[in-house]
Amino acid sequence: MRQQFQARLHWSAQADAAIEQRVADILADVQQRGDAAVLDYTRRFDALDASSLAELSVTPAELQRAFDAIPAAQRQALQVAAQRVRTYHEAQKQATGRSWQYRDVDGTLLGQKVTPLDRVGIYVPGGKAAYPSSVLMNAIPAQVAGVAEIIMVVPTPQGQKNPLVLAAAHLAGVSQVFTIGGAQAVAALAYGTATIPKVDKITGPGNAYVAAAKRRVFGTVGIDMIAGPSEILVLADGSTPPDWVAMDLFSQAEHDELAQSILLCSRCRLHCGRAGQHHPVVARDAARGHHCPLSQRPRRPDPHPQHGRSLRIEQPHRARAPRTQHSRASALGALAQTRRRHFSGCLQQREPGRLLRRTQPRAAHQRHSPF
Repeated sequence: MRQQFQARLHWSAQADAAIEQRVADILADVQQRGDAAVLDYTRRFDALDASSLAELSVTPAELQRAFDAIPAAQRQALQVAAQRVRTYHEAQKQATGRSWQYRDVDGTLLGQKVTPLDRVGIYVPGGKAAYPSSVLMNAIPAQVAGVAEIIMVVPTPQGQKNPLVLAAAHLAGVSQVFTIGGAQAVAALAYGTATIPKVDKITGPGNAYVAAAKRRVFGTVGIDMIAGPSEILVLADGSTPPDWVAMDLFSQAEHDELAQSILLCSRCRLHCGRAGQHHPVVARDAARGHHCPLSQRPRRPDPHPQHGRSLRIEQPHRARAPRTQHSRASALGALAQTRRRHFSGCLQQREPGRLLRRTQPRAAHQRHSPF
């Protein structure tokens, strides 16, 4: 089972040398020419022509207008999501973010002083799709930590701004927003330009160029992690409605043609109504997405048709991702094998703690870098 599971992990972890070289050139150019280089790359990659970076800045008033203009249901959804994120990180701060000190037997003062960073940069994807969730999940933890200034960069190809992203930036208390993206945006945040201030840390996901840029500027600034193609591993035991499982699979499958949505089933063979026959209906229905409202959405056009990477929104496992696997043994073994792959994880089970107790020593590492 483990060999079969590993065979389904389709991409290589090796960096693309051409991307690395291109990113190195962009970083060096931005470091040398500043605003002018960022404008050139924005014009070239995003088809967005501006004479100054000030033209690519989004004012607080525009963020407020975007928040006021979106439908009430969307405003409420953003507010609920923001509050949930805030509540979690406030609890995290109370548990681990406290300063402390003591004197040992010879009078030496020892301890830990926890202070927030002065300024952070958050990268929000905005090319193929826009994610207000990325705004909330990066800006709110920084705000809870007490970071004084939050600079957000988001690409807007051909000048198309997503109102939900702007509304989320308003709700999350972002200080400044610039409509730039790619490696040039990471370079501007890391090195600073005449218009964009240098930050202490850069967080947020992006494409291969963004990931390569973050890797190269690490040390000059802090970063959260090197994010790869989106992936999620769902462990289900049959107690969860299939449409819930499907939604968790969609949460990563929507990101990219290289995304992997993996469903492992333990004890999920349910009786189908025919004498003597049982089928993994959770896996089957989740993969088909029959009960999922997203299954009615049109497919995103395939940017790489020659590679056969078209993402069928109604069948997330076809985005070059593994199909489902069954049995408790395979679920436990596969989870253990993910310890170096850093999957997003979801337990769709009645007793998740029981499984975690068995797999915790070998489960995927969780990387959390406080602001």
